[in-house]
Amino acid sequence: MQSDFRMRRRVLAALAALPAMPSFAQGRPALLTRAIPSSGEQIPLVGLGSWITFNVGRDPEARAECAEVMRAFFAGGGRLVDSSPMYGSAQDVIGAALDKLRPARLFAADKVWIGSGAQGPAQAEASRRLWRVPRFDLLQVHNLLAWEAHLPMLLQMKKEDRLRYVGITTSEGRRHGEIEKIMASQPIDFVQVSYNPLDREVEQRILPLARERRIGVIVNRPFRQGDLTAALRGKRLPGWAAELGCGSWAQAILKFIVSHPAVSCAIPATSQVAHVRENLLAATGSLPDEALRRRIAQDIERLA
Repeated sequence: MQSDFRMRRRVLAALAALPAMPSFAQGRPALLTRAIPSSGEQIPLVGLGSWITFNVGRDPEARAECAEVMRAFFAGGGRLVDSSPMYGSAQDVIGAALDKLRPARLFAADKVWIGSGAQGPAQAEASRRLWRVPRFDLLQVHNLLAWEAHLPMLLQMKKEDRLRYVGITTSEGRRHGEIEKIMASQPIDFVQVSYNPLDREVEQRILPLARERRIGVIVNRPFRQGDLTAALRGKRLPGWAAELGCGSWAQAILKFIVSHPAVSCAIPATSQVAHVRENLLAATGSLPDEALRRRIAQDIERLA
């Protein structure tokens, strides 16, 4: 009996490391999820970024459009929304939309981005008020700015149950050496990096280290801020796209990213409802195996 119990626990632990299988609700497939390594909590493989797209100021029409993007995102099963004080009015735009939509399942991810360690707590609190949430799920040190001061503050917030997860971020391949050192020495839950079929440096050290250290990975700039999808526009999708259920290059790129076993979530940013729905579909159906991932990267490198 005891042996059966131990075997059951081992099987359940192994299954938790795999993307959860989709189910169907209200006529749509549920999104594939992956477990956050430090906790086992499942989050959908595709989230929503807000860099540039949600920095719309006080324009009521543009703010309403952002709210509709978020409505479609939550309706499609999305949970993780990411922002930063660096993103202009994005935090307030998100907060206003959340106030209107009241989503049942939000994973709120933001950042600390200020050179003064002493001002970090005040900035984190100002961000929380802009989002209109009781607390953040994840706070990250943005681009490692003053990380030596901010990281202990965030870890203390987590200890006091005022924050669920702590992370660090970079983008466009910057400061990877320092990122690795922090990952190897600090008890963080997440690292956020840039990754796509053309920008693959993180495959060498950061993604393997994330698996080794049980750190979740959030992927920013999956489309190179639109440059990658623009370069592929008008190019015919290869045969493997149909095998994966991809109807667009954006879906193919996202499936390549989230199929890496170290990746927890990709966060494409968009200001269009059609695009957020398209992006979410990348977290349904089949994901490529390692051989197909290599082929996808080769084809995109050749065509882009």
